[in-house]
Amino acid sequence: MLSTDIRKALNAAGLRATNQRALILNVIRKGQGHLDAEEVHRRAQRKQPRLNLSTVYRTLQVFKKLGLVEELHLDETHHHYEMKPPTQHYHLICLGCGQVIEFQYPLARLVKRKVAEARDFEITGSEVRMTGYCPRCRQEKG
Repeated sequence: MLSTDIRKALNAAGLRATNQRALILNVIRKGQGHLDAEEVHRRAQRKQPRLNLSTVYRTLQVFKKLGLVEELHLDETHHHYEMKPPTQHYHLICLGCGQVIEFQYPLARLVKRKVAEARDFEITGSEVRMTGYCPRCRQEKG
């Protein structure tokens, strides 16, 4: 089920609040993380087996445009999606197992503000992605 705010955002964009859109958003919300379109599709098909992958891709782009989800580029081959977080956060990505760990760091806000001031540039978003190995993968490599 879509919240009133999401229904209003869809209506303002001239779009209907359909069951498919509600399902896709719910999958992302319950996914609690970083799902690619294929994983969203796979999970959504459990409830609506006839749902097309192309519908998922189109819907994700609509949600991204409306600011309901964020599209992340965590690796070279896939876009990942998560609900728009209330506060900005960043990602650690394990090169061994692919685990994504979110973190916040106050210095990032300071850097963003200082760069914007120094370059007279309006920054509308930022993305920090750090790669390496989680403790388990480091131990397995060891």
